[in-house]
Amino acid sequence: MTDVREPRHDLADPKILLLDFLDWYRVVVGRKVAGLAPEELSRSRLPSGWTPLQLLKHLVYMEERWVRWGFAAEPVPHPWGDQDDEGRWQVGPEETVDALLAAMDLAGARTREIASRAEFGDHAAAGGRFATESDCPTLGWILTHVLQEYARHAGQMDVARELIDGTVGE
Repeated sequence: MTDVREPRHDLADPKILLLDFLDWYRVVVGRKVAGLAPEELSRSRLPSGWTPLQLLKHLVYMEERWVRWGFAAEPVPHPWGDQDDEGRWQVGPEETVDALLAAMDLAGARTREIASRAEFGDHAAAGGRFATESDCPTLGWILTHVLQEYARHAGQMDVARELIDGTVGE
C-alpha cells in the first residue's frame, strides 16, 4: 500500500471516503516506522512511555476490535492483546515491525471486505464486542471512530519520529 495517496477531492460517498482515508493513514503510519532501527522502535522518547512498535500494534488490535469483533461480531482470539493487565500497550520480544505492518495491512483489507457487504447506516451485529442490539453503533460511526484513532495516533507518531531523528512530514 505504499503508493496510496490522500483520497481524491471529488469523493462524495461517505463509506468510500472513510475507507480511502483509512488506507492513507495506514500508509502514513507505516512510513513513520519505516527505516527506524530496532532499538528506536522499542524505545520511548515520551513521558507516557509508549514506543513506536507499541503504537503500531495498538492500531492493529484497535481496528480488529472495532471492525471484526465489533461490527461483524466475528470471534477474535485476543481482542485486547495489545495491552497488559493494567491497560498499557505491550509488544512481545518476538514481534517485529514487518509482521505488525503486514498485520495492519491485513486488518485494512479485512475492514474493506466487511464494509463492502454493508451499508453505511447498518448497525453492528450483536454478540461480538456489543452484547445487545441497543449497544450496536452503525458502520459509519465505527469507520469514523477508527479513522480518528488512526489520525490521532499518526500525529503522535509524527512527534515521536521527529524526536527520534528529526524526520517531519508524511
